[in-house]
Amino acid sequence: MSKKINNKLTLNQQQELITTLKSRFEMNSIRHKDISWIDVYSRLEKNEHKLWSLFEMERTGGEPDVVGLDNTTGEIIYIDCVAESPTGRRSLCYDREAYDSRKENKPKSNVMDMAEEMGIELLDEDQYRNLQKLGTFDLKTSSWLQTPDFIRKLGGAIFGDYRYGNVFIYHNGAQSYYASRGFRALLKI
Repeated sequence: MSKKINNKLTLNQQQELITTLKSRFEMNSIRHKDISWIDVYSRLEKNEHKLWSLFEMERTGGEPDVVGLDNTTGEIIYIDCVAESPTGRRSLCYDREAYDSRKENKPKSNVMDMAEEMGIELLDEDQYRNLQKLGTFDLKTSSWLQTPDFIRKLGGAIFGDYRYGNVFIYHNGAQSYYASRGFRALLKI
């Protein structure tokens, strides 16, 4: 399932992505108070591999935007801020073990392999709840979340959505997949 991916962007792709990211950054300043575009741009210029990961987040429908700084490392945090779970990352079971356990009707891939190939991290429950403080996300869809080992060892995985004015975290068999469930990701730069 894992394939060799060309993770180099053309100059044109880089410029288009930077323009998109800058426009989104400026339109959604509430998400990243006290962070300047100059600081973000400076980091993007120095991290071509992270720029490629952002390109993949954008290409798969995530609409990544800056949502803050990591308090420990000082890194800038990008998260998928598209209203509904990214369309290019739906209909996936949770991980390789879940994928391999399906004998028929296998999905095209799984969340954990796809995230690794893209160089991004799956949101955990706390990160998902914090994202929901910046807007309302997943009103019609849901998003797989990093699942604690003790739940995964029992065959399950967790996901979240936003319904009735509240964030809900649920569980499902890790091998399940749905057209309306994808995953949101995080990238630190």
